[in-house]
Amino acid sequence: MNSVTLTPGARPITLADVEAIARGGATIKIDPKCRERIDRARAHVEQAIEDAYAAEKTGSPIPLLYGVTTGFGEHKHYLVRPADAHQLQVNILRSHAVGVGALLPDDVVRTIALLRLATFVQGRSGVRYELIERIQTIFNANVLPLVPSRGSLGASGDLCPLAHWALVLIGEGQARFDGVDYPGTMALKRARLTPAFALSYKEGLALTNGTAVSAAVAALAVNDAHNLLRHADIAAACSAEVLGAPTRAYEQVVHAARPHPGQIASAANIRTLLEGSEWTNTSGEVQESYSIRCVPQVHGASADAVGYVHAVIEREINSVTDNPLFFVEDDDPPPADGDRVSKYRNYSAGNFHGQPIALGADFLGLAAAELGNISERRVQQLLDAHHNVGLPPSLSPQPGLQSGLMIAQYTAASLVSENKTLCHPASCDSIPTSANIEDHVSMSLTAALQAAQIITHVEHVIAIELLCAYQAQCFRRGILPMPENREAPAGLRPNPERTFGAASQAVFEVFQKTGIKPVSADRSLAGEIITIRSLMRRGVILRQVEDSIDQGLYESM
Repeated sequence: MNSVTLTPGARPITLADVEAIARGGATIKIDPKCRERIDRARAHVEQAIEDAYAAEKTGSPIPLLYGVTTGFGEHKHYLVRPADAHQLQVNILRSHAVGVGALLPDDVVRTIALLRLATFVQGRSGVRYELIERIQTIFNANVLPLVPSRGSLGASGDLCPLAHWALVLIGEGQARFDGVDYPGTMALKRARLTPAFALSYKEGLALTNGTAVSAAVAALAVNDAHNLLRHADIAAACSAEVLGAPTRAYEQVVHAARPHPGQIASAANIRTLLEGSEWTNTSGEVQESYSIRCVPQVHGASADAVGYVHAVIEREINSVTDNPLFFVEDDDPPPADGDRVSKYRNYSAGNFHGQPIALGADFLGLAAAELGNISERRVQQLLDAHHNVGLPPSLSPQPGLQSGLMIAQYTAASLVSENKTLCHPASCDSIPTSANIEDHVSMSLTAALQAAQIITHVEHVIAIELLCAYQAQCFRRGILPMPENREAPAGLRPNPERTFGAASQAVFEVFQKTGIKPVSADRSLAGEIITIRSLMRRGVILRQVEDSIDQGLYESM
């Protein structure tokens, strides 16, 4: 996908569009048909300013239009003279840019631009088309504002991080260009863009009011969760196979009797990934441990949760989330508060409140954490000589002298333990701000950042499981020698001729190609865990698997 075209009302943007913009190098195009409504909404803002000038000349009361002729938040009752209305919009960016903490990643910053534009092109925000073109131009030139990750309450939107992002539009703040960080003015000059840009009425408020940062983090996290689900099934199939697990637990009739879509899809994945294996059903076990036997039930529940959050976030990224909003079609009724009717068609409301994102992101984090919890238990089973069906303790070729993969499980345990803390829901918290005008906030960015961190942790846990299953596979293949006094059941003894299923075979081939060797002597595995996680993120393992089975995992969902 070379570009994403914003066409309000005709084609909603998708999480695939987000991926293309954030990580695929796509540019943003804007359908020119959207300009008419943008200009019509803008005319109402301009009319309010003209009326304010006229009222000032005659000594009449200045008409109230929030954030245009009034201050913000607690200062909503303070009138702003028309001559100062431009400065008001610059002031909100400067005063609200008080973020701290690590910078948001570049892919999130790219997505912020997409989502702000997706709101503005719907013609509800009252901004000029020139501002929309400015955002588009800066984005397509790959100038990326530097945005601190902490400071948002998720209502009135992501005020603080959006202020940092928006400062670059007027030649202030800081930005990255060609991988180098500069003051905003210098970054724009390096990109051969004019640093100076004057904001007009309502525009500073529109830039900072909205859920674009929370939604950006959450949207990318959902995409990563979809990818994680597929690799979790691959890892589980690899572990089940090297343990010689019985496959009756994955049969279709079992899951049709409890027809959750994710469970059915996960079970179908495991059956496909193990099809043709000569290693399964060889352990002699009547039934396996829960971490093997209940994979479809656990992974499937997470898949259903991710699907729910996917729907929430796709609605959000196609929503108008700033304030006030303008509804200017001829058949739109004018807004009225009792007998007070607004001639400017402006609605002061609360679409900037991030509660849908906050609840969704908390659910997403919990769903991802469970994938890590059950994966770590499979890692433990692969390493535990009491449960790994004849494999060496800690998968070590020389137990005692060499620790093998013992401490890899410690790392997995550390990550899943931290995830339990990160799973504390951010959405259940609220701290009143702005003198109790903004008395309930969503903490949506906190929830989204937690979910993204949980997913990153689980990616590393799954990478550890894949590494352990690969090591076990190398013992089963006879590539690594079994230590003395350790013998597997007859059906699991080393044999280089026996066939593995699609998941194990694909992982084996990818690891061989990328230089990930079985652990024949103790060495640091940190770099290899990072490499495997990168292979997962880039879809290298998944493509190999899906090419071999000629279908996509979870494609039915």
